[in-house]
Amino acid sequence: MSDQRPRLLAPSGLVIGAVFGMAGTFVRSSSLRGLFWGLDGIALIIATALLTIHHFRRGNDVVAAGFLVFVVGETLILSGAAMDLADSGPVFAAGVGLWAAALALVSAPNVMPPWLRGVATVAALLFATVAVQVFMGRALTPLSQPLPFFAYPFLAVTLFGWAWVDYRRAA
Repeated sequence: MSDQRPRLLAPSGLVIGAVFGMAGTFVRSSSLRGLFWGLDGIALIIATALLTIHHFRRGNDVVAAGFLVFVVGETLILSGAAMDLADSGPVFAAGVGLWAAALALVSAPNVMPPWLRGVATVAALLFATVAVQVFMGRALTPLSQPLPFFAYPFLAVTLFGWAWVDYRRAA
């Protein structure tokens, strides 16, 4: 089987995920939010699964593991996309805990540009804080403020950055 993949598939999935994820955060309708977050999750799972294989084949094992952990975390997040916000708290915490680990793993080696590694590290710290708070009994939802609400822009910038890096390498 060919090592080549459509050059726009992973970057497009990352961009679609970032856009629909942020859009879902700002809509008032719970059914529309569920739809947007569902599309976001599916796009991100496809994109990061492709990036897992891509980086593994190139010998970037830690980065590949990071994208694999992101797939698992995003799968948990996706499972709660259509749930009531308060009911999704524990599953959300597990998902963002894995997001934090994934962001740290992808950023640890010197594979991504320094600015992108910095943004991803900030996102990882913010999401780790959210996960710890929920695991310790604090009732947070995916839209609680200040966190996790203000962590999402750092994740979106990271996703756009990963898309840009992948697109440029494929070109």
